[in-house]
Amino acid sequence: MTTGLLEKMNRVELEGVLAHELSHVKNYDILVMTLAVTMVGVVALLSDFFLRFMFWGGRRSRRDSIGAGPVGAVLAILGVVLLILSPIVARLMQLAISRRRELLADASGAQLTRYPPGLISALQKLGADTTVVHTSSKATAHLWIESPLDTEPGHSGARLNRLFATHPPLDERIRALQEM
Repeated sequence: MTTGLLEKMNRVELEGVLAHELSHVKNYDILVMTLAVTMVGVVALLSDFFLRFMFWGGRRSRRDSIGAGPVGAVLAILGVVLLILSPIVARLMQLAISRRRELLADASGAQLTRYPPGLISALQKLGADTTVVHTSSKATAHLWIESPLDTEPGHSGARLNRLFATHPPLDERIRALQEM
């Protein structure tokens, strides 16, 4: 809990936010994200292996000017493709997993408190809040209860922030909770 949340929310809303955060622990979200990062790391290591094989391991001897032949060329191309795609795949995996885990934490938090209107009210207050956050970054956005990045239409970079947000839009989260 931050002092800003403590000042802006009542007890029922704070209970909903706390239940949401505890649900991340209950649902093993850290383990899931660690596994996702590990999978991406494996792809990056494979890319590095293929590139190193092309440059260092593909030749039979120093006098062999042909290199590794067609196998080395295929591995080199595969290595370059993986090198280019691995950061993109990593980000897309993080987004897909993170957004789903946020919706799961909302649902689990509502079940934990047995009072979805508390979290709904908290999310509505966060949506209406106009406080500007100067210390957030894309690297820490997943640690917030909502995306701290500017996603307001018309602002510079807002479209990109919405596209790469780690949290689903507040309206979508509120709608899902209201349907419970």
